[in-house]
Amino acid sequence: MRPDEFRQALNLLPAALHDRVLPLRRYVFRTNCPQCQRIGDAVTLALTAAHYDQLTSAGQLLDNATRLAEEHGTACRPQPDQERGRGQVGRWAATSAPVVAATDASWKGRAGGIGYVASDGRYGLRSRGTGRLDPTGASRVLVNELRAVDFLLTAYPEPPAGMTVLVDSLAALRWLGRWQDGEVAAMPAGYSVRQRRWADRPTLVRLADRVSHRPDLAFRHVKGHSGHALNEAADGLSHMARRRVEETFDVRPRARALAEAFLRDWHASLTR
Repeated sequence: MRPDEFRQALNLLPAALHDRVLPLRRYVFRTNCPQCQRIGDAVTLALTAAHYDQLTSAGQLLDNATRLAEEHGTACRPQPDQERGRGQVGRWAATSAPVVAATDASWKGRAGGIGYVASDGRYGLRSRGTGRLDPTGASRVLVNELRAVDFLLTAYPEPPAGMTVLVDSLAALRWLGRWQDGEVAAMPAGYSVRQRRWADRPTLVRLADRVSHRPDLAFRHVKGHSGHALNEAADGLSHMARRRVEETFDVRPRARALAEAFLRDWHASLTR
């Protein structure tokens, strides 16, 4: 189950079930541990039962999942932040300040990459290529800038209240503002809204709907290549993801080292 699918199912639950499912979120993602998979299957079945208003059955399945989780513990189970392409530098995970994050995209020829880094230590990068449903021409860079924002927001079960997202694309900033103002049907030129085989809704359709319901999220412009630590980190991650399309290297340690270095600079700047 993808993070966006879990979040959508979670939003449909009554409050009593919502609070019981949330602590079990880590188990619904793919794992090589058979016991963790059993717990995740029980949670997924509970969500399905609740979707069809079988709340008693959903409650019983959650009771079983909770019991199994208590017996098994969580030591062997990676957190959601460790999904493919994502990570978290743990030393800043408990920061109490409002989260500030930066996103960026990189495109060259037929290869692209997106990346993000947040002040709570979360970071992510993902490679992209051209496809039948991708936009063409000038919109391609814009669309991937917006996909990077969606990639960031889906790293959380629910983006933190008051979160600030920094983007270095003024065009992307304008679209985020339009969607936040309720213009959710508007899309960049050339972007296809046809049904995808791999998702319930196209990425930007999902993003537009999400930001329209979150007026507390602040989207701000930051000048690219100006030395801003979070922006430089997001830029570096997106370039790394783009190069990974055509080069062979172990991206995980490089991505973590890059994110950690720039996050150290960011947090140090707050105390000066």
